[in-house]
Amino acid sequence: MKHTIPFFLLWIFLFSCAPKTVLIGPPYNYGKMDKRSIKLHQNVEKFIYYGVTDGVPLKLHPRTRIDTLVIDDKNLSVRIDFNKYFSYTPLREDNVGRVYQTLREMIGGKYRNYDVQVRSREYPIQELIPNYFRSRKTDHDLSRKPLPDRQRPLPLVRPQRPWSVPSGLAGKNIVVAHSHGWHYDNVEQRWEWMRPRLFQTVEDLLPMSFTIPYLIPMLENAGAYVFVPRERDIQVHEVVVDNDSLASKASQYLEWQRSSEFTWQTGSDSGFALSPIPYLYGVNPFRQGTSRFTDADTTASAGIDWVPDIPEDGRYAVYISFHAGADHVDDASYTVQHRGGSSTFVINQQIGGGTWVYLGTFAFAKGVHPDSGSVHLSNISKSPGRLVSADAVRFGGGMGNVSRGGSVSGRPRFMEGARYYLQYAGMPDSLVYSHTNDKDDYVDDRVSRTEYANYLKGMPYGPNKDRQQKGLGVPVDLSLAFHTDAGISQNDTTIGTLMIYSSTGADTQNVFPDSVSRLANRDFGDILQTELVDDIRSRFDPVWNRRDLMDSEYTEATRQNMPSALLELLSHQNFGDMKFALDPRYRFTASRAMYKAMLKFLATSYDEEYVVQPLPVTHFSAVFDASGKLQLKWRAQEDP
Repeated sequence: MKHTIPFFLLWIFLFSCAPKTVLIGPPYNYGKMDKRSIKLHQNVEKFIYYGVTDGVPLKLHPRTRIDTLVIDDKNLSVRIDFNKYFSYTPLREDNVGRVYQTLREMIGGKYRNYDVQVRSREYPIQELIPNYFRSRKTDHDLSRKPLPDRQRPLPLVRPQRPWSVPSGLAGKNIVVAHSHGWHYDNVEQRWEWMRPRLFQTVEDLLPMSFTIPYLIPMLENAGAYVFVPRERDIQVHEVVVDNDSLASKASQYLEWQRSSEFTWQTGSDSGFALSPIPYLYGVNPFRQGTSRFTDADTTASAGIDWVPDIPEDGRYAVYISFHAGADHVDDASYTVQHRGGSSTFVINQQIGGGTWVYLGTFAFAKGVHPDSGSVHLSNISKSPGRLVSADAVRFGGGMGNVSRGGSVSGRPRFMEGARYYLQYAGMPDSLVYSHTNDKDDYVDDRVSRTEYANYLKGMPYGPNKDRQQKGLGVPVDLSLAFHTDAGISQNDTTIGTLMIYSSTGADTQNVFPDSVSRLANRDFGDILQTELVDDIRSRFDPVWNRRDLMDSEYTEATRQNMPSALLELLSHQNFGDMKFALDPRYRFTASRAMYKAMLKFLATSYDEEYVVQPLPVTHFSAVFDASGKLQLKWRAQEDP
């Protein structure tokens, strides 16, 4: 026969064993309290004690304390305000319910008919439950959902594929910023890593080993377009083909038109020009040259071919550039000819101009091969009479070419910090990559990663120095800053996953420029940390440590003017963490958890249905049976 102990009796037993007062941190000052308030205060202290020591009714941060207790006898209410550390615990409907039930039992029958309110950071704790984890859609907090945008432009890049992703991330724009990079130390006057070399890698590169091969392709396969404030291509060669200059004499820039009506002309605005010397501070490559344009037509009556002289067989990222404007087409047709065939992209030239626009990474053969190594632009469009623009096309990531202290970095561009890539990508200096006015590249690098996202989106979400900057007009939906952390455990346990978000912006307001609540940041951070910890525990380490869900004004948690979070996935200093981080299977699982979190957050924000892309099948086999027929067999792979 089973015997059960009612929940309230269990609490009576625990409280009878508890100390009369529980002090966490400096002693409380009871000098100005009456006996009734002291008694209530001490009972709430006991609640904190058991939350910290036993995780009952929920695990609390050890620095959790009482900020304020308010007893309102006239309105029959008790308000308990905890400090910010209470909010570092992920909150759900069930544990919030237990908090209220437990506190009601603890504060005693005198307050039986009182309304009890529990708050942290001035929010009722039930408001800290992400929309995604609320059981009823009618309980969603609409203030943290984006406002309907009936004028949202067509996506910047639309790959032409034989399939679509209706329940994925189609049309969404996501910024993924993977950590620091090789940078110039203005004090030591030398180039160096921002973080120490440990366990055969460095934090400046480690997150990239998750994002480039795993996370970004997952997001792209789900339909999203991903912006990266650092060079994403590990190819050390680079070939730029441009109307103003060619990277090699054998490369070809070819214009053609069927009639003078569609002759290519030089635009009045500046464009890209490749410099024969490294770019100095403040030099914008996209202000050094010109761009070309012609009128759109219903048939292909004009075009341009960019044919590179590829220095070595290999895979090369392809970037295009153009001048954007309201009178330009939103369906410019680019085709990349590569060793695997051809890939066509439709580009919205009304947004995203004056920078490098990534199309994809393709295999090319050494030398000049127009049929399998070129980019073609046609003036065909559904909007004849509008303008089609063309500027430089870049093949490959290349080497760093921004001069600091009289020298370039000497490293491949993908190793460099965002500050240098963003200068090469045409971003304005003081608004994006030079926050300190050329005094501190370390600070400028971390700030540039956030302001890049703001400049992409533009007014009223623009860079924090001038939010009314037009920017590039790309409706960025989400931004992730991906880092690893420091810390060493004294045993074989992990340091684990820390999530940082900010409920206030750089302007100290708790809303975005469109008045949407910055609690959306907490929603995203909580979903992201939950997916990561759940999947890692399921597949690799059942006691993987879930660290704080921290509300803090870190640069990469605060400055973005769209939903964002700062992820510290693990400790690059701790062997217990790094034995997983160097495992490709772990990298895949962690990246997939990030993809799922982004998918779920955005689907909830926009009230859309979503489908998680299935894992690949396992145990695939092809066997002839007795009748000579070929049987194909496999096993489905369940999500962790």
